[in-house]
Amino acid sequence: MSKIEINRPLAEIPVTTLKGVGPKGAERLAKLGIESLQDLLFHLPLRYQDRTRITPIGALNQGDQVVIEGVVELSDVRFGRRRSLLVQVADGTGTILLRFFHFSSAQRAALSRGVRLRCFGEIRNGPSSFEMIHPEYQRIDDAASQELEAELTPIYPTTEGMHQLTWRTLTQQVLDLLASNPYALADLLPLEQQSRRPTLAEALHYLHRPPPDAPLAQLFAGEHPAQQRLIFEELTAHQISLRQLRQQQQQIPAPIIKGDALLQQRLLKSLPFQLTGAQQRVVDEILSDLQRPFPMLRLVQGDVGSGKTVVSALAALATVEAGYQVALMAPTELLAEQHLNNFTTWLRPLGIEPLWLTGRHKGRERKERLQRIADGSAKVVVGTHALFQDDVIFHSLGLAVIDEQHRFGVHQRLALREKGHSDAVPHQLIMTATPIPRTLAMTAYADLDLSVIDELPPGRTPVTTVVISDSRRDEVISRVSRACADGRQAYWVCTLIEESEMLQCQAAEESAQQLTERLPNLRVSLVHGRLKATEKAAVMADFKAGKIDLLVATTVIEVGVDVANASLMIIENPERLGLAQLHQLRGRVGRGTTESHCLLMYHPPLSGNAKARLAMLRESNDGFKIAEKDLELRGPGEVLGTRQTGEMQLRIADVLRDQDLLPDVQQAADEILQRHPELVEPLIHRWLGERVEFGRV
Repeated sequence: MSKIEINRPLAEIPVTTLKGVGPKGAERLAKLGIESLQDLLFHLPLRYQDRTRITPIGALNQGDQVVIEGVVELSDVRFGRRRSLLVQVADGTGTILLRFFHFSSAQRAALSRGVRLRCFGEIRNGPSSFEMIHPEYQRIDDAASQELEAELTPIYPTTEGMHQLTWRTLTQQVLDLLASNPYALADLLPLEQQSRRPTLAEALHYLHRPPPDAPLAQLFAGEHPAQQRLIFEELTAHQISLRQLRQQQQQIPAPIIKGDALLQQRLLKSLPFQLTGAQQRVVDEILSDLQRPFPMLRLVQGDVGSGKTVVSALAALATVEAGYQVALMAPTELLAEQHLNNFTTWLRPLGIEPLWLTGRHKGRERKERLQRIADGSAKVVVGTHALFQDDVIFHSLGLAVIDEQHRFGVHQRLALREKGHSDAVPHQLIMTATPIPRTLAMTAYADLDLSVIDELPPGRTPVTTVVISDSRRDEVISRVSRACADGRQAYWVCTLIEESEMLQCQAAEESAQQLTERLPNLRVSLVHGRLKATEKAAVMADFKAGKIDLLVATTVIEVGVDVANASLMIIENPERLGLAQLHQLRGRVGRGTTESHCLLMYHPPLSGNAKARLAMLRESNDGFKIAEKDLELRGPGEVLGTRQTGEMQLRIADVLRDQDLLPDVQQAADEILQRHPELVEPLIHRWLGERVEFGRV
C-alpha cells in the first residue's frame, strides 16, 4: 500500500488496495456493504474463541470451546449406523474421544498411538466420555512446540467464499494501517462524549483482537466499554438520520388545513358518546399540526379500543372542509372495510360519501372509482395497498391516514406521500394499536411527533384472562355453550405454527366443523384469510348483527373487528403468538359494558418464554406494560415488524439493552446538528451507508 493511501481517510480507501482482495473478493465484500477500509473495520466479530490457553482434559465442561493437548492412546474405526474414526487422547488429567465421520486412510495413519496432538473444538457428551466431533487439530513436535494464539480469535459474520482466516488477514492489514496512522479514522463524537469513552481506534482494535484476559461474559452481553463506545456512536447516527429526515420534511410545503370546524362540530354532536380527555388532547395536537405549512408526521398510539378511528375522522373532516382529499389506508381488506363502515356511518349524514378502493375492484368499476379520485369528487378514500398503485391519482390529497403502519414497507409509505401534488406533500397521520414503549419510540420514531391516547372510553370493562390447558377442552366448549345461551357471542381463534395461510385455514375449517357437531344449538360460522372479501364481509356483518353465535377465525380478526355483544374469546395455542398479537386479539372482546373473558388454551408443555408471555396477559390489560414485556422477550425487530420494513437495522446496538444511553444520545445528536453539521454526513455514511434514503418519510 502506498504512502499516499496511508495519508488518506480509511473511508476513502477501497478494499481492493488490500493484499488478497481481487475483483471476486471485492464483489463478495460488497454483498455485505463493505467497499472501503472503514467499512471493513466496522464489520465486527459475532463472537470469540479462546485459543490462547490449553485446558486440562480433566477440567472440561460440556459446551466449552477450548484448546486441549494430549497423546493418542488408541485409534480405531467403528462400524455402526455410520462408519467413524475414534481417537482417544489423554493428558494425565483425563481422556477425551475425537470422533471423525469423514476421514482418509492417510488421516487414520497419522492419528496413530503415541502421536501428540493439539485440538480445538466444542466439548460434547458422548456415550461413555466427553467427545470432540471433527475438531481442528495439529501434530505437536516436542522439539519445536508451537506457540498458542496471543489474542482471542474473532468469528466474523460472513458470506459464501469468505473464510474466517481471510477475515482475520484482511482486518489485520487495516488494524496495522490504523496503528501507523490513528488519524486515518475520524472520531465523530463531540469532545465531551469522547472524553468519557475509549478512543474509536482503541475500541475497534480491542473488539477485533481482544486480549487473552478479555471478559468474555461482558463482551457477550454487549457491555464492554469498547462496545459501548461504538453502540453510542451508532445510536447517535440513527438519531441524527431520523432528525435530519424530519428537518428535510419541514422544508417541503404541505397544504395549510384551516377551516371553521363546522363539520367537526356536527359530527361530535351526532356521536352517542363524548370524546375522552385524551382523545380531545390528541385531536387538538393534530389540528394544530395541520395548520402549519409543512407536513404533519404524527404517530398516534392508543391501546385497543381507545378510540383512534374517531380522532382520524375529525382530522379528515378538517381536511375536507379546507378543500382537500383524505386517504385512509389499512393493511387488510377486513380492517379497511371496518374503517369504511365507521366513516360511512359518521360522514354520510354530513353529505360526505367515503369511497372504497381495494385490489378486487376491477375493470369498469375500478375505472369509475379512479375517475372520482382524480376529479376530486371522492373526498375521502378508504383502501388497502391498492392506494399505492400508479394509476391512483388524487386531485388534491391533503391528508394520508395510515393504520397499523408497521405492517407497511417503507417504499409503500413513500409511494402514498408522492400521491400529493408535485409542489406539496400531504400531511401524514399514522395510527397504531400496538403500544410502542417509550424507549423504542425515542429511537425508532425520532422523526415523528408522538401522541398517546392513554385513556379508555367510560363503561369499558377490563377483560378477565384465564390460562388453561387444552386437556380441559370439554370444559371450555361447555363455557362457550353457556355464554351463547345467555345471549352473548364468542370468538374461537385458531393459530398454527406454520406460516402457510392455507394450513391455518384448514385448521380453522376443522375446528369449525368439530364445534358445529359439539354445539348443535349454536349458529357457528367461519372466517379466514382465503375467503373472498365479499364472503368475509358477509360473515362479519352477520356476526355484528347477532345472526352468528360463535365465530371461528384465524388471526385475520386481530384488528378492526368491533362487536360489542361478543364477550368471550378462546385462543387456541396462544403460545405460538407474540404478546402484542395476543393483546390485539383479546381486544376484540370487552368492547361493550358486559363482563368479558379471554381463555388462552395452550398445549403443554410450555417453554419458559411462553409461560412468561401468558402470565403477563393474565396479569395485565395495560397495552404499554405488555409492550414493554414484548420488547424484552422478542426484541425491537419483532415488535416493530421491521423484517418487512427494513428499518432499525442496528449492527451492534440493542434498543432494550442500551436504553440507558438514550438521553446522552439525544443530547449528542442535538449538539452535532446545531454545532457540528460537518459531522452529520460522515456519521450517517459510516453506520447507515446508503440505507438512509429508505427512511420513513
